[in-house]
Amino acid sequence: MAYRGSNATVVWTLIAVNLLLFIATTIERAAATEPSLIYNLGLWQYGFWGRPWTLVTSMFVHANVWHILANMVTLYFFGSYLARLLGLTRLLIVYFAGGILGGIIYLLLPPSPTIIAVGASGAVFALGGVLAVMRPRLRVIVFPIPAPLPLWVAVIGIFAIFSFLPSVAWQAHLGGLVFGLAAGYFFRRRERYYYP
Repeated sequence: MAYRGSNATVVWTLIAVNLLLFIATTIERAAATEPSLIYNLGLWQYGFWGRPWTLVTSMFVHANVWHILANMVTLYFFGSYLARLLGLTRLLIVYFAGGILGGIIYLLLPPSPTIIAVGASGAVFALGGVLAVMRPRLRVIVFPIPAPLPLWVAVIGIFAIFSFLPSVAWQAHLGGLVFGLAAGYFFRRRERYYYP
């Protein structure tokens, strides 16, 4: 298997955009009575037809510090590995397609048509799904578990735990993960054609 160049610029750019929007929405929440950035960038069923761009922009807005921290740390590790494994173009395809499919599933199965979904979790689960299929035995540390776990156990376990917590858009997680698993299967079948 030949690895592509390890340019992590795209991963850092995705993280930077997420951080900048998080700072902007945090400042606005502190200063304004109605957070229009969340309203205009977040994804919700009633607002989607007037704001179709939210299918993409909602992936770059986060609810709180823990939300963005978990997503960006995971994006860094999964994204950096996938950039070397598949190249930046395929990384971006998986990231955006997984996030968009997660958003579509959320629009089809919303907990309420007025609840706004935000976060990169669907896109990040897509990256995790690809890696879970392509490198299932890769060992990873998941805080606070003290022992390394196989990557596939970590990805499926985190999905099972975090997707059913209150106020979590499990629909976006599911859409991203399903896309990632399918893409991982596709890429894994093609790996036999790569030569060192």
